[in-house]
Amino acid sequence: MAREIVLDTETTGFEPQAGHRLVELACLEIEDFVPTGRSFHSYIDPCRDMPSEAQRVHGLSSAFLAGQPRFEHPEVVDAFLAFVGEAPLVAHNAGFDRAFVNWELAQAGRAPIHERRWVDTLELAKRRYPGMHNSLDALCKRFRISLSEREKHGALIDAKLLAAVYLELKGGRERRLELTSAAAVMAVAAATRNAYGARPRPLAPRSTEAERAIHAAFIREALKNEALWGGFGL
Repeated sequence: MAREIVLDTETTGFEPQAGHRLVELACLEIEDFVPTGRSFHSYIDPCRDMPSEAQRVHGLSSAFLAGQPRFEHPEVVDAFLAFVGEAPLVAHNAGFDRAFVNWELAQAGRAPIHERRWVDTLELAKRRYPGMHNSLDALCKRFRISLSEREKHGALIDAKLLAAVYLELKGGRERRLELTSAAAVMAVAAATRNAYGARPRPLAPRSTEAERAIHAAFIREALKNEALWGGFGL
């Protein structure tokens, strides 16, 4: 089965090189485009102030984050790496999340996650819908994925929304319907075999020999010509 990890982050800003940090990290596991229910989620103490602009986006304050584990603590970095394993990472505008994750990994003395392992749903959406708005919100509206649970941006809820969007972008819903239809056809075929058994070829005659003789006599007497009917074994 194809295992992938849908990932989302929240941060204090836009540039890790400018001192901005991760404050929330969430991952959801999917197999063959279906969520398994397994996840990783952690708030992270950025060890710095929270800009008001960032707090308006995700609602995470410095007071809330103070005392949360730092990224380099084993309960974050080790648990995160163990959860993702060698699976591809699916993210929207993946370059942003990759830059922050890899910067934090470097600060923790860990190897970066190579670019080839990242799947960018923004690029997938741009190829499918060129020239259109392809933000996560826009894609959710396009695919009729409910945004009712989300009051502000949050890594865990956005990862759930992204998993649903990724399923749509990859045709997972149609793929599931195909599998379901195939399973239904096989079930009907199996039930038919069990209920009726193998159908004989050709079918055995339903009339008796005496009935066929009476019919032949009727043809001779009534029609005076059995050439038309003589070829049929009734």
